[in-house]
Amino acid sequence: MDDAPVAGFGVLIVDDHQLFADGLARLLADEDGISVLGVATSGAQALVRVAALRPRVVLVDYSMPDQDGVAITAQIKAQDPAVMVVMVTGSADDRVLLAAIEAGCSGFLTKDRAPAEVIGAVRAAAAGEALISPAMLARLLPKLSPTHRAVGADLSDREREILGLLSRGWTNRVIGEHLHLSVNTIRNYVQSILNKLDSHSKLAAVSTAVREGIINHPTAA
Repeated sequence: MDDAPVAGFGVLIVDDHQLFADGLARLLADEDGISVLGVATSGAQALVRVAALRPRVVLVDYSMPDQDGVAITAQIKAQDPAVMVVMVTGSADDRVLLAAIEAGCSGFLTKDRAPAEVIGAVRAAAAGEALISPAMLARLLPKLSPTHRAVGADLSDREREILGLLSRGWTNRVIGEHLHLSVNTIRNYVQSILNKLDSHSKLAAVSTAVREGIINHPTAA
């Protein structure tokens, strides 16, 4: 992980496939500083448990019985914007990924790779990082439709510069090294950006900035 480590934090798993959810829970439970707070098997149950347990990270399966993971993510973020949501999906459909970004998702894990990557992903999400490859970000951002929400007019030049670097998939630490600023300073800039763009995650902020024409989307490699 590129950002500063986060002291102990809780994780909630939202998945109706018991064996998969139990496997993730066992994997995470063995990690220092990570507490598995439980498993929710529906979107409705997830919202109740988020309110009661206050997890830092929620792993949400896209395919849930009562509503999809995008809808669940949007409701979780509306209920508690500080929760970092990571989508676990068997689909890499761009429409699903774009909808998840706009709902406030911090990133994605595909089900075939989740066990191998989940620990690093959960720690990165807890630190506020975006979990998406630069190549995927460059592929998705040009597909966003323009909007006219009239947000971001109060962004400073430095904040616009940092937004451009976020759109490349850079972490706080990499941005800080590039700009010769501390990670804490970058983190403060990022929080200001989120507030000014009314966004609940780095990915959502980048999405809004591209839609509003505040920054140009990166070119896919």
